[in-house]
Amino acid sequence: MEQILICLSTALVGGLLLSRPAKRLGLPAVTAYLIAGLLLGPFCLGALGVSGLGFNSAQQVAGFNIISQTALGFIAFAIGDEFRLEQLRSMGSRVIVVGIAQAVVTTAVVDGALIALHYLNPALISLPSAITLGAIAAATAPAATLMVVRQYKADGPLTHLLLMVVAIDDAVGLVLFSASYGVAAAMESGAISVISVLVEPVIEIVLSLLLGGLAGFLLHCMEQFFHSRSKRRSLSIGFVLLTVGLSMAEFQVGEIHVGFSLLLTCMMAGTVFCNICRTSQEIMERIDHWTAPLSILFFVLSGAELDLGVLSQPLVLLVGLVYILFRSLGKFAGAYLSCAATGCEAKIKRHLGITLLPQAGVALGMALTAQNLADGAMVRNVILFSVLIYELVGPTLTKRSLMAAGEISPEGKTSARTANSPKKPVVLGSGK
Repeated sequence: MEQILICLSTALVGGLLLSRPAKRLGLPAVTAYLIAGLLLGPFCLGALGVSGLGFNSAQQVAGFNIISQTALGFIAFAIGDEFRLEQLRSMGSRVIVVGIAQAVVTTAVVDGALIALHYLNPALISLPSAITLGAIAAATAPAATLMVVRQYKADGPLTHLLLMVVAIDDAVGLVLFSASYGVAAAMESGAISVISVLVEPVIEIVLSLLLGGLAGFLLHCMEQFFHSRSKRRSLSIGFVLLTVGLSMAEFQVGEIHVGFSLLLTCMMAGTVFCNICRTSQEIMERIDHWTAPLSILFFVLSGAELDLGVLSQPLVLLVGLVYILFRSLGKFAGAYLSCAATGCEAKIKRHLGITLLPQAGVALGMALTAQNLADGAMVRNVILFSVLIYELVGPTLTKRSLMAAGEISPEGKTSARTANSPKKPVVLGSGK
């Protein structure tokens, strides 16, 4: 038990300390936390084997998965706040069109590039793996995006559209991956499963939205019994934890495997709660303050999970570079074209695609499923390499795009320590 506490404290303090030089370099804090995780991970300080100094193995990092899942739940719950009815009315169908179109275009572009690479040199990547990687390319990481938005207090039409699209991206990516992975598995086995390709992903999305909606409604009902701000915050935190736990449940109904999407479930809970509770704005702000250390631990642990071993595999690097290049092209082109078709502002058309580049947990989960393919190890390693690049570079690109769009104000030199210090009493002169 003491080793767990020491590792967590080392991760939290290490991430915070590294955020100071990162700020001087103009880098987002999330990048500092990820680098701190890399340094504390099993490929750097953790390799020394000193107990409590970093994470000594990938298995040890995986042991803290409950913290990462919990943090993702709170992040998704916070994103649900963006789907307020007044916001949806102003956006109209634009969010749905952009959210679906950019994911589909990205999958098509990456599929085309990797399938061409397969026919040029079949030894590099198999056709089923190429199709699967194209679907994984659609996934975007909401955590890094939300952290950048919060740190720099970004606000404006691009920011609101971005957070909504990132949320929708999870549902679209799930459908695309299920269909593509089903086709890939059929190419290897010679038989296609309609249940796994069509039925299971639809059931997962519907059940996740229903469970999240019910959790958000019950939270609102119970919140009315309490008037203390601290008790309402505690109740909300308890409900998010409950929702995270329930969304991890899996069971079998006949031939159908039933599960939930953690991100979709918690996002729907936040959406319903924020639309029916009059005091939701205040409660959400208080939850954000409480979860700040949890978010730091999430990114430090994410950094510790990054596998530097893939950098020693030339074939993975080659396929990974093609994947990164064409995924980036697909995100930019998909966002630009869909924004142009829906009449978005010029600044949104130029910058939305770049802000959708970060990729992490959802993609890694899909890659874990894809390991069942004959060439599944290649898929996993390519995603590990791309996540390493995207997580380190993506937050900075997101910050710069939001600044270029005028939705992040230039950073000042104010300090909370100075701003909150008691002011000296003013001594009135004698008037002489």
